[in-house]
Amino acid sequence: MIDSGSVSERGEPVSESGRPPSKNTDIPGRDGGSDKPPREPGGGILMGRFYGVPIYVAPSWFLVAALITWVFGGQLETVLPELGRIRYLVSLFFAVAFYASVLIHELAHTVAALRFRLPVRRIQLQFFGGVSEIEKESETPGREFVLAFVGPLLSLVLAGVFFGGMQLVESGTVPGVLLAGLMVSNLIVAIFNFLPGLPLDGGRMLRAVVWKISGKPMTGTVAAAWVGRGLAIAVLIGLPLLSYAGGLRDNGDGSGADSLTDALLAAILAAIIWTGAGNSLRMARLRERLPGLRARTLTRRAVPVASDTPLSEALRRANEAGARALVVVDGAGAATALVRESAIVNIPEHRRPWVAVSGLAQDLTPGMRVSADLSGEELLDALRAAPSTEYLVVEPTGEIYGVLSTVDVERAFLSAMSRPDA
Repeated sequence: MIDSGSVSERGEPVSESGRPPSKNTDIPGRDGGSDKPPREPGGGILMGRFYGVPIYVAPSWFLVAALITWVFGGQLETVLPELGRIRYLVSLFFAVAFYASVLIHELAHTVAALRFRLPVRRIQLQFFGGVSEIEKESETPGREFVLAFVGPLLSLVLAGVFFGGMQLVESGTVPGVLLAGLMVSNLIVAIFNFLPGLPLDGGRMLRAVVWKISGKPMTGTVAAAWVGRGLAIAVLIGLPLLSYAGGLRDNGDGSGADSLTDALLAAILAAIIWTGAGNSLRMARLRERLPGLRARTLTRRAVPVASDTPLSEALRRANEAGARALVVVDGAGAATALVRESAIVNIPEHRRPWVAVSGLAQDLTPGMRVSADLSGEELLDALRAAPSTEYLVVEPTGEIYGVLSTVDVERAFLSAMSRPDA
């Protein structure tokens, strides 16, 4: 069961399309009066909130819950044959209780992140465990280590709690079997996540240690990512070999459906670990390049025009000045709106002398004013906070510097992503 660590490596600060993500305008809980549980794209079903952090259950969870119910039910048939078909109800309870343990594991990451003032986008329970999507990197290796360590630590604590509960009930009973199963499963989760390779918690701990020694977070990420890839290969080869060796001891031939199932499980686990390690490395290299995204270098030169200026005249002034954007100003020269590039394109040339720029402009809101000094993640955070196609870039003194188009930001962002890895 994989916990992908304390920080999401799948989408921040990049959206699934590869573009800088925009603010999600779907507000959980405001679904137009529908009785259906609110959903977030790619998030699943909203089950609740923890300190304001939404908790989602992915559709894949229902598949793994059914799988656990079926597998554990088969084991109960051997251990407690007197249960009959009720064993599947007991198995379902085990599946839910186990994922409740996984949720506690993720809540530990979330509490630590909030304690360090790191924003948490959401918690998601999915096929192979859970993920706490923390939107920013830790500032120090010590915080990174703590952030990763608390998850498997809580799983170990839970294993100890369930072991203590086993001492209070009879073995061979439903409570005894459930507590034993939960103890073993939490122990496996803890041990697996302590493995020192990304995207596991142990990989983030290794990253923190190497970061501390080298003084470079990127060095830590590279080391932990390659160890993670090594783990993926070890899982891919090791699990089937262990299953085959176990089959030889049990029945002398080492064949059967169990070996095939173990091989399939090993392939899935290896693919997830390998992909997660690669994503961690890619995102770290991207973050290393983000400071190159500077508002000043991406901003288009703009020409101020009055609201009643004909579009053709405004474009003539822009061409003469070598500018690529238009800013609508009032009588005092203060910016009030931005002329949208998409709106200009839609106006035929023969109509432009008769169309005032005010009809193509978007009124400025506070979020559409960004500082010319912003760069990197701070710039992307500002754009995420107020989604728009254009932004007015201003000097710290308030003077107009120009207009920033999201098209230019996306182009620079994708260029940074496509640069070959060092």
